Amino acid sequence: MKLRQKSTPWGWALSGALLGLLLSTALFAPARWLSSLLRQVSQGQLLLQDARGTVWTGSARVTVTGGPGSQETATLPGRLAWIFSPGLGPARLQLHADCCMQQAWAMRLQPRWNGFQVSLSDAQSQWPAKLLAGLGTPWNTIQPQGELLLTTQGLTLAWAAGRLVLSGAAQLDAMNLSSHLSTLRPMGSYRFSLTGGTPVSLALTTLQGSLQLTGSGQWVGGQLRFNGEASAVPQHQAALSNLLNLIGRRNGARSIIKVG
Repeated sequence: MKLRQKSTPWGWALSGALLGLLLSTALFAPARWLSSLLRQVSQGQLLLQDARGTVWTGSARVTVTGGPGSQETATLPGRLAWIFSPGLGPARLQLHADCCMQQAWAMRLQPRWNGFQVSLSDAQSQWPAKLLAGLGTPWNTIQPQGELLLTTQGLTLAWAAGRLVLSGAAQLDAMNLSSHLSTLRPMGSYRFSLTGGTPVSLALTTLQGSLQLTGSGQWVGGQLRFNGEASAVPQHQAALSNLLNLIGRRNGARSIIKVG
């Protein structure tokens, strides 16, 4: 009869050391790992620079780009801080940009059958419009200036079987926009509204200004369909002509906007 060999104290010590190393690596994983992951997932369009802290609690400077090969970049003033709290149930993520948020965004991430769900707390934030220039065409040509006011209410995104389902609402107010393509400053203020459902509906309206923008659309089967038009008040048509040529297909004094 063969006797089982007993584990030596050295074996237990080595196992404990390896387990401790794994736990330490998980708990104190540097924030730069998250930076590398986000670069890959976004295909280079969203970068975390000068990342500090850990994957779970840290901060970084955020830069948006037009992607690989693009020379256009825009960096958010200040730093973005995060706290990620995983658990057996829903994970929780808090984001706070000291330049643009009075209170942190609180997100709840919950795995679901064949997908997952992200719920965002109701929040308001204010962002510089020049950040859009980092996304490349056509924003790098327009070079927008002004403020973007983002409001979310009951916003939830769910992925199931490769399909995105959105509920709740979001509203983006672009206030006092101007562009280096026009000497008219500001050109106007605009509201872009998104309402969840089946399908998701979109609406663009002009709040005030010489550049008039209107439009509506839907997000159907993962495809955006949007129709709108841009025009200028008669006394400022010359000052806005270059911008109207860029916004859409000219049809007399109007520019036709069509996506999808």
